[in-house]
Amino acid sequence: MGNEKNSESSSSMPNLTWGTNEKWLKWHVLELGSCPGPISESVRIHDVFLSFRGVDTRSTFVSHLYTALRNAVIKVFQDDSGLQRGDYISTSLFRAIEESQISLIVFSKNYANSKWCLDELEKIMKCYRTIGQKVVSVFYHLEPSEVRHQTGEFGISFLSLLYELLPQTSMFRSYNIRFLTTKIWNKKKFTQDWIEALRQVASIAGFEILKSRNESEYINAIVDLISDLLNKTDLFISDNPVGIQSRVKDVINCLDFGSNGVQLVGMWGMGGFGKTTIAKAVYNKIGREFEGRSFLANIREVWKQDGRQMVLQEQLLSDICKEITKISYIDKGKNTLKDKLCGKRVLIVLDDVSTLDQLNTLCASREWFGKGSVIIITTRDLVLLRGRVDRIYIMTVMNESESIELFSWNAFKQARPKVDFSEISMNVVNYSGGLPLALEVLGRYLFARGVTEWQCVLEKLKRIPNDQVQKKLRISYDDLEDTDEQEIFLDIAFFLIGMDRNDVILILNDCGLHAEIGISVLVERSLVSVDDKNRLGMHDLLRDMGRGIVLEESPKSPEKRSRLLYPEDVIDVLSKQTGEESVMGLALKLPKANEYCKANENFFSTDSFEKMKGLRLLQLAEVKLDGDFRYVSRELRLLSWNGLSHIPENFTSGKKLVSIKLENANVHLLWNESMFMRCLKKLKVLNLSHSHNLTESLDFFMLPNLEKIVLKDSTSPVSKDSLKYDLFDIGMNCQNTNNLTDILQNMNVNGCLLPGDNYPNWLNFNCQGSSVTFKVPVVKGRMLKSIMICIVYSSTPDNIRSDGPTALLVKNHTKATIQFYKRGAPKCRLRLLSSIEPGNKVEVAVVYENNFIVEQTFLYLVYDEPDLTSYRKKKNRVE
Repeated sequence: MGNEKNSESSSSMPNLTWGTNEKWLKWHVLELGSCPGPISESVRIHDVFLSFRGVDTRSTFVSHLYTALRNAVIKVFQDDSGLQRGDYISTSLFRAIEESQISLIVFSKNYANSKWCLDELEKIMKCYRTIGQKVVSVFYHLEPSEVRHQTGEFGISFLSLLYELLPQTSMFRSYNIRFLTTKIWNKKKFTQDWIEALRQVASIAGFEILKSRNESEYINAIVDLISDLLNKTDLFISDNPVGIQSRVKDVINCLDFGSNGVQLVGMWGMGGFGKTTIAKAVYNKIGREFEGRSFLANIREVWKQDGRQMVLQEQLLSDICKEITKISYIDKGKNTLKDKLCGKRVLIVLDDVSTLDQLNTLCASREWFGKGSVIIITTRDLVLLRGRVDRIYIMTVMNESESIELFSWNAFKQARPKVDFSEISMNVVNYSGGLPLALEVLGRYLFARGVTEWQCVLEKLKRIPNDQVQKKLRISYDDLEDTDEQEIFLDIAFFLIGMDRNDVILILNDCGLHAEIGISVLVERSLVSVDDKNRLGMHDLLRDMGRGIVLEESPKSPEKRSRLLYPEDVIDVLSKQTGEESVMGLALKLPKANEYCKANENFFSTDSFEKMKGLRLLQLAEVKLDGDFRYVSRELRLLSWNGLSHIPENFTSGKKLVSIKLENANVHLLWNESMFMRCLKKLKVLNLSHSHNLTESLDFFMLPNLEKIVLKDSTSPVSKDSLKYDLFDIGMNCQNTNNLTDILQNMNVNGCLLPGDNYPNWLNFNCQGSSVTFKVPVVKGRMLKSIMICIVYSSTPDNIRSDGPTALLVKNHTKATIQFYKRGAPKCRLRLLSSIEPGNKVEVAVVYENNFIVEQTFLYLVYDEPDLTSYRKKKNRVE
């Protein structure tokens, strides 16, 4: 800061010198804040009025200073009107000075050569004396004494201005400023006001910037000083705030500013989504409406350091109460927080919370805070928010337009890609999947590189994800407390994306992984998603992160890894027969044999699997295996074989198989009473979709545990006599429903999935909406066995797939009764059937939980077999 060489001063401010010690600088901040007079916040529009001589500093020091102030969310008034030197200063500029909390003056050698600058200075010093405006001075390549006494280059520039204003003084060039003022200009009051303003401002401690020092150090110190003088607690958001405004608005809309209660809002999403950035922006936007505010950043990492738990409590108190409080243990901190904050309306952001202990330490109860307080919690773990917050804001990825813009600012320093990079930029954007972290990191990495380098980077990313992105994403994986959950995550990342959640649970439960709770945890941690069709999903970068974790198990020796997926690795292991017991999953998808890919290139020996004793997940496509299938692991739970050409006769490895997926099977007969059929005692899921060559009836009699059959786009007939067991699901193409009536009458099916645009024509009654009214027909010699209901409904991505109606409302208009039957309740079915008699006018309404829109309701009455032979011939016709 300013190093005064002359002791004369008319200011009460102490003479201070520049120092590099951080604590010393902080002491200066407090001293500089003690300007006379109160500041009225109501009349302050600008935080800082920036006064400078453009010809000296506009494109260098001032430009960098202005940017730094703006990045610190400090509102700066900078006059860029471009008026010529000598024009009279405008009243609007005077008003801007009055409406600023601080005037920041950058003195340079030509500052005093401008009447405009000197008029600004005179006004600034008047505001300093009369309304208590704070003044911070910067002496750029000058000493304060040069400004105070108008000597050196600064004095020469001032003389130059005086000669222009009063040409008759040119004969006194050899005299100093003070002589000229006394002898010739004693009647020119403006010169005396300027000189007095220069003397006063030079006597206030300021920053003296030497030519030999790094200017960035001075700029940081100036910004820190201004922030402290303003009591500025706004946070830096981003150099390129793309897509922030709309999300900030959405979060703020979650708040009720008219409420006197303490509101808790959660922000949930995977790492790299920008939760912290959005939380900072919300904090800046609404923070001034509270008595106090605090932003506790990166709690997850801070918490890991010894003793830092109390430091977080101390920071809360310091930020809000503006006092230093030493806390010796956590419970004492809790009591202190409650005592000191319970009467204050505060805004607190708890960033990156990962455990319940953290919440209990920092905001265990709403009673800790005053009426109208708002607590915002950002986390990757949904469990921490459930039942604790009033609303949850779910983070979303950036759309394509936002992604392109954010990437472009980092890669090209402009809003759009350069023309030659348009196509490859889209490839990077698509790879990033709308994740802001990846867009920024990859953009900065590719900045100023050529197209060839970009192509190399993209090729490398296919196998080796960017380390900086992966470290951020892996935090959620490493935080999983159970190794089962980590194994489930890796299995999904490699093999199970896009599969039905219930099917995956059946498969992995049989592997001893407790998949139902495990998948729930992964969804809550934003590591896995479930769409409206109950299919598992995962962000591409999370998927790549999982695959990278397995790659790290043995980078150079794929046969030693737990999971194999990349074709070159799998082919290498199968061709060399080097697979080891460590391999738990293997997938190989090859192109169909054609003129470019010979059929024999898709052949491998079953001997390759002999050492893979732990193999439990096997996915093949267009792969042909020769040899003894007894070598395939007996631990196999999932077998997916697309394009299967024949069923192996000696396949004895299926005793633990839970799911078989044989899509596009190129076989006529799936099985007979062979060893293969007899060993599938544990099979629960069978998918034969798109298998057009099956001609023999499918007999499932020897599959006692089968729960689900999927025959989408399959022409195979199904033997109704073989289906004597309870099925959880049947999924069929609408063209294959001719024998579905027989199947459904002979078994208890919990769910039948059919395309909503084409339903079976044998459904008796139908009506638009969620209810159907009908008259119960008289069917001689037959008793009503059950009622089948088919509902055509629509849903949104926010709703999970329906498991059917939760209840039925049955109105018997003939008997004038209304009955409510809850699904699954004991004896409900018998009560329902006994209450309906032939000739009754009945209305059945379905009740859904998830607000599904029921578009059409169908009803089918199922009767038992007739006693008379004549009725046997008409068993499917209702009379």
